[in-house]
Amino acid sequence: MDANIVKRNELLAQKVIKGLRSRNMNGYYAASRQEALAQALTLIPEESSVTMGGGMSVHEIGLPEALKQGNYRYIDRNAMEDKRAAMLAAFDADVFLSSVNAMTEDGELVNIDGNANRVAAIAYGPRKVIFIVGMNKICCDLDGAMKRARSVAAPVNALRVGVGTPCTKTGTCMNCKAPDTICCQFLITRFSRFAGRIHVILVNDELGF
Repeated sequence: MDANIVKRNELLAQKVIKGLRSRNMNGYYAASRQEALAQALTLIPEESSVTMGGGMSVHEIGLPEALKQGNYRYIDRNAMEDKRAAMLAAFDADVFLSSVNAMTEDGELVNIDGNANRVAAIAYGPRKVIFIVGMNKICCDLDGAMKRARSVAAPVNALRVGVGTPCTKTGTCMNCKAPDTICCQFLITRFSRFAGRIHVILVNDELGF
């Protein structure tokens, strides 16, 4: 990565971390995927129950594999026959892992969900929520973050899961009401009521969609 881009990301990350702090959330900057993985593991005590939504960024830094190999109670919903039970287990988990569809420079987190299990667990339940966020997800303001979530992240995720929504044909949000839309629930996290619950690891890399 170009040295000037790296420097810009470092400077921007500090602004985002300051914004998160003002919202009672914790922020960290990782210069690489490897540093992000190491930082995440410092936030997850051994023997913790850990689960996640469908965050591609979490997989891209290798966190699920590290949890499976370590002394953790990792709840892998992909390995469970009862998907609903796996999703409900998140509400009583020690740690929930996720990414964001977009976030603002001032520390607001934007997420869109179809089943709503991910946004529900972000909002309430798990004792700790850890976000893995590539610097490509940072937007100037909330309007920009909402646009990114709807017109960048959502169409790619719709293609990934194989639904037939209009955005899979046009590449951008059509504000649809298709039966299989993945844009059912919108969550904006602007403040954490509980100190020490939400942690955001900003990664100097392009992660997720």
